[in-house]
Amino acid sequence: MKSLEKITMSVQRSHPYIPNSASHLKQAMLDSIGAADMEDLYATIPEELRFRGEMNLPEALDSELELRRHVGNILNRNRSCQDLLNFRGGGCAQHYVPAVCDEINRRSEILTAYAGEPYEDHGRFQMLFEYASLMGELLDLDVVNVPTFDWNQAAATSIRMIQRINGRWKMLYSELIAPDRLATIDNYCRSAVELVPVRCDPQTLSLDLEDLEAKLDDDAVGFYFENPGYLGRIEDQGQQIADRVHGAGGFLVVGADPIALGVLAPPSQYGADMTCGDLQPLGIHMQQGGGQAGFIATRDEEKFVREYPSRLFGIARTRTEGQWGFGDVLYDERTSFGAREKGKEFVGTATALWGITAGVYLALMGPGGMQQVGRTIMQNTRYAMQRLSAIDSVRVRASECAHFKEFVVDLSQTSLTVSEINQRLLQRDIQGGVDLTGRMPGFDGCMLVCVTEIHSADDINRFADALSEIC
Repeated sequence: MKSLEKITMSVQRSHPYIPNSASHLKQAMLDSIGAADMEDLYATIPEELRFRGEMNLPEALDSELELRRHVGNILNRNRSCQDLLNFRGGGCAQHYVPAVCDEINRRSEILTAYAGEPYEDHGRFQMLFEYASLMGELLDLDVVNVPTFDWNQAAATSIRMIQRINGRWKMLYSELIAPDRLATIDNYCRSAVELVPVRCDPQTLSLDLEDLEAKLDDDAVGFYFENPGYLGRIEDQGQQIADRVHGAGGFLVVGADPIALGVLAPPSQYGADMTCGDLQPLGIHMQQGGGQAGFIATRDEEKFVREYPSRLFGIARTRTEGQWGFGDVLYDERTSFGAREKGKEFVGTATALWGITAGVYLALMGPGGMQQVGRTIMQNTRYAMQRLSAIDSVRVRASECAHFKEFVVDLSQTSLTVSEINQRLLQRDIQGGVDLTGRMPGFDGCMLVCVTEIHSADDINRFADALSEIC
């Protein structure tokens, strides 16, 4: 029998967090695949692409205790929206999250991004079907997908869907859509369509209908705009836009904030063929880039349904009388899960967990609750616009127009940049709005302010007073 000392000496020191990192284990794996050393594994990579120096990394931590202390010190430098009065939005906003939303989405049987499989479903198929049904009622549309990664992805996929239907090559879009969304759409769609902007007035934030009509021709796939817009204005020309797009044989895709649809008509009621957006306002926390989930919705028409690349859940009778089951619709004919390389688009892990969470939120709120929260946000937005407009050298753009949740504050007449103003607001424990300088042409010196149902009149007054002192 080997002595403890000999056993200890025979085992090479390994890293506590890297599996099979002991040198004798690495050599055993190399021997099993016929490789002399680690360099053999990279032989196909050209030498000019390989880094031969030493990476500028800190010394390794030797214990779990040191790691926990190191990470804890980093996290302690963070300041969250629980510590600050927050007026920043621009695509991810602070809303109230009912406790039951967290209670349900943290349950172990559903705590995953996956939509689920029959052998480990535990009711997830039904939950996603119920989510889709509730969203369909909110959007006044028939078919709603299992969520995509975020609104950006949903908008890009919607454009690819309609392009496959009519086969045209030019997609029009409002130049005032979210800049990050435009970047994603361009990246995802450039191989199939040319993106063409339609002018908007940077002062009134309204779409130029004449420019839209001039660019709608036989090559136009359709038109994409957002309502409420990225800058908060509620577009009141929806039906005129739809009439022009449909008159040219194109499709209308509208991006919408779902929490606004308790007080605003859904896009389908003024002619939208497809509606997309993000579920984040519906019971989902802001999570440093997480908590986003894009929805796509259409009428129940075969030409649309067959172009969805993501999962769709339906309901059907089972072999047992009186029982119903929930499962995929046209799964093998359209998705990359079933058709792989022949799928409409490739779809991997989505954000089904947030679909379930949004379903819980909608079920809790009901029509009356959605109307109440929408009305509260609109009232808070209007009050904030009025308070900030009263400050000398501060101007709210398009203040005469209806806005929802966000609005543009022009600070270009002050002696400070938006960045400087935001830094001074932080010193007062207030998180200011998004700095639009350099993000959108015509909006240098402007701040995008976001107000939701969480803000009280006192919160808005505190923000206005602080901004007045700074400016």
